[in-house]
Amino acid sequence: MTVGTHLELIKNNAYQRDLTISNSISTLQRRLNSCFPGQLHSHFKFGSFTRDTMLPRSYDPKSDVDYMVVFNNVIYTPQTYLNKLKNFASRYYSTSELKQSHPTIQLNLNHITFELVPASYSGLFGYQIPSKNDLTGKWMSTDPNAFNSELTICNRNNSSMIKPLIRILKYWNANAGHVFDSYELEKTIVKFNFYWCSTLKDYFYTAVQQLPDFHYMQVWRQERISRLKSCISLAKHYEQQGNHFLAETEIKKVIP
Repeated sequence: MTVGTHLELIKNNAYQRDLTISNSISTLQRRLNSCFPGQLHSHFKFGSFTRDTMLPRSYDPKSDVDYMVVFNNVIYTPQTYLNKLKNFASRYYSTSELKQSHPTIQLNLNHITFELVPASYSGLFGYQIPSKNDLTGKWMSTDPNAFNSELTICNRNNSSMIKPLIRILKYWNANAGHVFDSYELEKTIVKFNFYWCSTLKDYFYTAVQQLPDFHYMQVWRQERISRLKSCISLAKHYEQQGNHFLAETEIKKVIP
């Protein structure tokens, strides 16, 4: 094998194909409608699952599906609506693990975790969700699917290489202990320059070169990024010598 064939293998295996997740989403939707008749403005999935950049659990045990539950007539603090979702999950998923992880309710099923996010909506303020940085009961504005369009355009302009690239780098990220927040990593990759790239390997090498390793990062994060870049440099060196086996071996050290 070569680095290119190894990356192609990872690209294919890191694609989320678990149909039981779609079935679980349909069940969640029915149960929300049953539990909150007339109380919901809407509810929908968002995040990496909707962008085709979510990894299967075999590649990232922390993979989850973000799901927004938009209540009507929101007049109380976020905790009131977090409690509503907690009670909902306790009632309809009594055998599943459940915990609050501000600003969401984590519902852990056998095959996937749902991040249930309470929200409100108005024509003036758009969607509002619990503030991540304020635990005193404030709401903050959000556009849950704004990034989807940006990623779609970037992917289209780069011969559909960006989404597979993101899945590969998210796998490295998970394997390295989550050096970056997954969502922030996606947004960072979309901002990169990919001039003269044509193959998945080109995109991968180019993206790794541009990964930030700021001095204010924790030391362990800097070390993981440095190791990735060092392995890439060695792999490119071995390729120049025609030793594709050693090049692939270097890549497998960081992307097994």
